[in-house]
Amino acid sequence: MSRIISVVTPVYDGGAKYLEEAYVSVRDERERLPDGWDVQWLVQEDGTTGRPLRILPEVPWISTGMASRGGAGVARTMALPRATGELVRTLDADDALTPGALARDIAALEEHPQMGWCISAGLDLLPDGSTVAGPYDPPEGPLTYEALLAAYDANEFPVLGTHLTARTPLLLAVGAWPALPAWETIATVLCCAAVSDGWMLSAPGGVYRKHAGQTTSQPDYAEVADPSQLRFIVRAQAEALRASGWRWP
Repeated sequence: MSRIISVVTPVYDGGAKYLEEAYVSVRDERERLPDGWDVQWLVQEDGTTGRPLRILPEVPWISTGMASRGGAGVARTMALPRATGELVRTLDADDALTPGALARDIAALEEHPQMGWCISAGLDLLPDGSTVAGPYDPPEGPLTYEALLAAYDANEFPVLGTHLTARTPLLLAVGAWPALPAWETIATVLCCAAVSDGWMLSAPGGVYRKHAGQTTSQPDYAEVADPSQLRFIVRAQAEALRASGWRWP
């Protein structure tokens, strides 16, 4: 029986313009995995129309689901009951995996069994087709809670939360993705880091598409919540976990 890495992708009705490209990237990654591994792709609609899921082929390694709208974080978490993987990797519906991304995630966590998660560098994909490396990407190596929290406090969070790969029990233990209207991927990375060091992969694990239709580009995105309240709750949850003294595993 194959070992599984579950890739979780939230999508909403009207936000599936690039979902087919995401599908192609996941499909191609299946052919690049180490021997004995396979992919499960969990595509979860943030809503119950079913429309954004219809473009996907009906193949055994793709699992689709729906639930009432609650935001991307809620959609990701609602996909987890179907996850069969020992690892869970995030991928947004308008992004794509880079060649070898999943294999590198697997290798990093196989080589560092004491670590509960890893995260890869990203490339911003600009509308003209060019790519730009992230401005704060750390070097390859261990990522500690202290370093991430300091960067968070400086408003220079150094990693893309949508490139997180976590051991499934750890992800469940920290509550997966919180029901926040924004910053939920940052919150999950910080909570994982609060109880387990992680590993930074310098090779880009995906492209982060910059386009007018993305959620964070919408005129009303800045009004989804008070930024000071978001900043407080994300930090407070991580700090509470850290202060509990519990560590993974």
